[in-house]
Amino acid sequence: MPHVVDHFIAGAAVKDPAASNTLEISNPATGKPLGLVPMSSTEIADQAVGAAKKAFATWSETPVGDRVQVLFRYKHILEDNIDTLANIVVEEHGKTKAEAIGSVRRGIDCVEFATAAPALIMGRTLPQIAVSTSFCRTEDQGGVGIDSQVDRVPIGVCAGITPFNFPVMVPMWMWPMAIACGNTFVLKPSERDPFSTVREVEMTRDAGFPPGVLNLVHGGPDVANRLITHPDVAAVSFVGSTRAGEHIYKTGTAAGKRVQCMCGAKNHSIIMPDANQGAAIDGIVGSAFGNTGQRCLAGSVVVCVGDAGDWLVKGVIEKAKQIKVGPGGEKGVAMGPLVSQEAKDRVLNYIDAGVKEGADLLLDGRACQMPSGGCFVGPTVFDNCTSDMSIVREEIFGPVLSVMRVKSLDDAVDAVNKSEYGNMSVIFTDSGHAARKFQRTVQAGMLGVNVGVPAPMAAFPFAGWRRSFFGDLHANGEDGMRFFTKSRVMVTRWL
Repeated sequence: MPHVVDHFIAGAAVKDPAASNTLEISNPATGKPLGLVPMSSTEIADQAVGAAKKAFATWSETPVGDRVQVLFRYKHILEDNIDTLANIVVEEHGKTKAEAIGSVRRGIDCVEFATAAPALIMGRTLPQIAVSTSFCRTEDQGGVGIDSQVDRVPIGVCAGITPFNFPVMVPMWMWPMAIACGNTFVLKPSERDPFSTVREVEMTRDAGFPPGVLNLVHGGPDVANRLITHPDVAAVSFVGSTRAGEHIYKTGTAAGKRVQCMCGAKNHSIIMPDANQGAAIDGIVGSAFGNTGQRCLAGSVVVCVGDAGDWLVKGVIEKAKQIKVGPGGEKGVAMGPLVSQEAKDRVLNYIDAGVKEGADLLLDGRACQMPSGGCFVGPTVFDNCTSDMSIVREEIFGPVLSVMRVKSLDDAVDAVNKSEYGNMSVIFTDSGHAARKFQRTVQAGMLGVNVGVPAPMAAFPFAGWRRSFFGDLHANGEDGMRFFTKSRVMVTRWL
């Protein structure tokens, strides 16, 4: 019988006998069945929140230095098991081995940053902020001083809902910082590839995490909706599509939760005529086709200024043709499959739409040399695209690059800012003036100059704007700490 993956509640594997059905997970490169995920009822979410609430009473009072010692031990366990986690990611998601290792490595960076919690959550004081003369003793010349301080304190049970594209890394954007700050956590990973996330959570037992501090439940929208409305959940962190993120933000905030939602994107790269040609071509190919285009920092639209399009398009096509497409675990493969047949069908539909809308299909990923089975689509390049085309407006989440051509930097910035999204944008140029104008006028939260993917390290926030983000405080960096804590101000006067 196929293995049904377990929930992880109060430090132990848990079955859900009330699960109404299961979802079969297959290797997207081979179609080989990997196991079953329970589409659980809301009762399993209640059980996990109950365990987290019970653990919060003790964990929140545990000294922060002791809390981060658990994370230090966990980081070492992760370091020893990078290959194990990466191999699971390759098998269930389809990443290449190098991409999988890189994503696990970035997750470990988040754990490492969370170990700085003793410094990050340190409060502030201001002695003698005022003087009171009421109830003073006669010898208190000038009155009695008043001191003020602000502390950062945990907020309670937190929940995380994470996507399929980075099943190890994205959960680590959330729960390590949350528990370092004294909260407890319930995680609901994507039902498409949950096995590496489960392994990530199981390893916390070896690090000595107390039962109930970190819990994991499986399921679909019913479980997610229960977590974002549960009266004992204080905060919700989400990464996924804009449609789902907007629903979670509105629903969660209406239920009195603190919510952050990192959502979809349509990222634009501007290529100036004076750009370093080799760097620009390499950067665009890596940004558009890395992770098979399944990331919210994929540079899926290129805006070429002047004659930059002539050399860029030629160079990108030459380089993209050299990308070996196949199972992520095979030697020499640089691009794996899409995560599912549904994802493949969606990308193929967008390629058809681009042709119908009048874009020039210069490299057709449907005709790429690749395995006949599995969820494969090769690198695809459209030229002479316009802002009204669906392949420019909508997030495809696949290896499709759309090239636009404009006359000036002002035109390029206008093209970028027409998008409803604002996750990231980059410029390739040797002009400091052009780079500075780009920095000050492009409406996106993460910018890059002469880099294809300006992914922030763990110490900086993942700072999407506009419909790429709903909320006030982003994931990671100091924003992450502030999201998972609340301010407590104290005013003191000794008579």
